[in-house]
Amino acid sequence: RRFTHPLLKKTVRRTKNYHAHDENNKAKVGDEVRIEESKPISRLKSWVLVDVASS
Repeated sequence: RRFTHPLLKKTVRRTKNYHAHDENNKAKVGDEVRIEESKPISRLKSWVLVDVASS
């Protein structure tokens, strides 16, 4: 996501990290993945890995 900062008037890229359940350990660190919301699995995890988009 990119947006213009209200004070600096610069384009800024914003990211967010999610804790997602990867049952088969398919994803590696740095992979872009597709996730979908699910019922809570643990205190932090309420997302499930659908597939690995790129590595």
